[in-house]
Amino acid sequence: MTKLIIQIPCYNEEESLGVTLAALPRQLVGVDIIEWLIINDGSQDRTVEVAKKYGVDHIVNFPTNQGLAKAFMAGLEASLKAGADIIVNTDADNQYCADDIPYLIQPIIWGQAEIVVGERPIWQTKHFSRTKKLLQKLGSWVVRIASNTNIPDAPSGFRAFSREAAIQLNVFNAYTYTLETIIQAGQKGMAITSVPIRTNNVLRPSRLVRSTPAYVLRSLFTILRIFLLYKPLRFFLMLGSVPFSFGVISGIRWLFFFFSGYEKTRVPTLILATILILVGFQLWLLGLIADLMAANRRIMEEIQVRMRKQDFQKKEEFHNE
Repeated sequence: MTKLIIQIPCYNEEESLGVTLAALPRQLVGVDIIEWLIINDGSQDRTVEVAKKYGVDHIVNFPTNQGLAKAFMAGLEASLKAGADIIVNTDADNQYCADDIPYLIQPIIWGQAEIVVGERPIWQTKHFSRTKKLLQKLGSWVVRIASNTNIPDAPSGFRAFSREAAIQLNVFNAYTYTLETIIQAGQKGMAITSVPIRTNNVLRPSRLVRSTPAYVLRSLFTILRIFLLYKPLRFFLMLGSVPFSFGVISGIRWLFFFFSGYEKTRVPTLILATILILVGFQLWLLGLIADLMAANRRIMEEIQVRMRKQDFQKKEEFHNE
């Protein structure tokens, strides 16, 4: 029995949620059970009433707004507890075409991938400005470098997860989950791919991208933070190499003048070289310490995954009885 749960994070989605739910499938080839789940992220309108009207199977309620990332993770956890084998995440504003869900889950059903990201037709999307299109492409390229994956549309929220992938994911950023989950998947060696999808007409402006510069800065901070989390030694080696190299060059320059018999001692140059070399060594040492901490974190994540598997297995055995 293959169970698919379609989850939708919601925050004041009274006007658009009904359109989104009406388009969702209840039957698909290769799937035995399809259920819907919404995460009510502190909505102050009739979001929950609309969800119940359209027959949503599971509702996760937050008393106050917690943000998209926490809502996404709460949805994954609730879906796993409900016995999902595949989880599809989509937006409540009906941005993504629900008819493409079969294509989204197909690589998981066939065992070709654990995570599938929907690739939007960015250049054909009319409501995206040229600047936003270029930034989307640039951001996706940076994520591909940081994660060692080949996902052309990293900010896309239309994606599918296998049960195994969902168990392993952790989102530390409070802003969004899109970039972080891709980088995590790449660093953890999960099989991740993308499929072309279609988009619908805009029902409301994006709440995540309030201003393009702020979104870019937050995205860059997220990428940097995850790269530090998973590749700290490489990051600090590269960072420390900059002052160390300048320090060595300054030191060689001082030695040249010293052995050439110049009367000036050039003490400031010697002091600068010493400081730069020490800064480089300190950054390398910091990278070594961070790498040891990362190794400890990986062990803790493995323990967490095992505990999650045992917890969900117990719940399944209880429901089966």
